Amino acid sequence: MFKKLKRQRFLFEELVKRDFKKKYKRTILGMGWSMLSPLLMLLVMKIVFEQFFGRTMNHYTTYLFCGLLTFNWFSESTNGGMRCLFGNASIFTKVNVPKYMFLFSINVQVLLNFALTLLVFFVFCAIDHVQFTWRFICLAYPIMTMLLFNLGIGMVLSALFIFFRDIDYLWSVALQLLMYGSAIFYTVGNFPPNVHLVFSLNPVYRHIAYIREIVLKGTVPSLETHLTLLGFAVAAFLAGAFMYKHYNTKFLYYV
Repeated sequence: MFKKLKRQRFLFEELVKRDFKKKYKRTILGMGWSMLSPLLMLLVMKIVFEQFFGRTMNHYTTYLFCGLLTFNWFSESTNGGMRCLFGNASIFTKVNVPKYMFLFSINVQVLLNFALTLLVFFVFCAIDHVQFTWRFICLAYPIMTMLLFNLGIGMVLSALFIFFRDIDYLWSVALQLLMYGSAIFYTVGNFPPNVHLVFSLNPVYRHIAYIREIVLKGTVPSLETHLTLLGFAVAAFLAGAFMYKHYNTKFLYYV
């Protein structure tokens, strides 16, 4: 896979540039929207939910930002990935190129947006008097596993979208349910143990919880947490790779 990407390096770079320019075409703020959009969402959710969930919680703004930062990355990556094959059908139906390259280019563009927002997040941590420790280096781990997980889910969705356009509507509903089930603006401490099990099966929540533990508690999560995140990422990526390999030739007949 990576050898093919290396051979198609020029095309891959041009796809990344195209996706990046396309996202901000004819906008006044341009890349500024990558930072302004999550900040506006953070402001709205802080005003709405702080009175209910933030009264007894220290660093509630940072707690909320952790959840929004991670979920928005997942949402943008999978939504963009879902349409990447269909949107680039005019290219791969005429030129024999690795089809996963379109998904990878979308994820690189989304990753750049995430990196910009992450810088703003660190500024908010400083304003919120969060203590910075060497453990912040460990944030590289959930970022790596989340990227792999996003790629896997994106491959599955983009393959399904070629055959079933209904996936677009189903995924929008699934994202809404996933957002409310990822404890972005509330804590899970008051839920019974059997509900905690449900949260533990949510990959997005587990990544959010990892980041919160590093940032807000200053502790490194357990080995079980590391293995769980890796398991989610590898399972999703393998499922996506299987879809692309199995249906590679059939994509041409349905676009």
